[in-house]
Amino acid sequence: MKQVLIDTNFILTCIKQKIDFFEDLKLKGFEILIPKQIIRELKGIKQLNAKLALKILEKNKFKEIDIGKGVVDKKIIKYLKDKKNILIATLDKDLKEKLKNSKIIIKEKKRLSIQ
Repeated sequence: MKQVLIDTNFILTCIKQKIDFFEDLKLKGFEILIPKQIIRELKGIKQLNAKLALKILEKNKFKEIDIGKGVVDKKIIKYLKDKKNILIATLDKDLKEKLKNSKIIIKEKKRLSIQ
C-alpha cells in the first residue's frame, strides 16, 4: 500500500478549505501517516480549525508514527530522507524543496494533486 505523511499546515488548510483529505487519499489507495508530533502541534494551536482537525483525526483511521524529538520539519526531513516511496502532503515551501519524495498538494483550493 502507498503511504503519505501529512504535516500540520496541510491538515489545517484542508480543514479551512473544506477538503476531505482522508476520503480523497483513501480513495487513491494511500495509508495515512501522521506523526504524533503533528498531533501535539495541533493540540497546542488555539484556533477553531485545529480543534476541528483533532475531531476529524479521532474519527478516521491513520497510522500514528514517531519521528523523534526536535524541530518537527527537520524531523520529517530526516524521517523521509531514505524513504522515497513515502509521499509528503505539505504546503511548506522549505519541505517541498528539501525533500525529493513525491508530494501531495492542494490545487485550485479544492482538490488534491500528486506532484
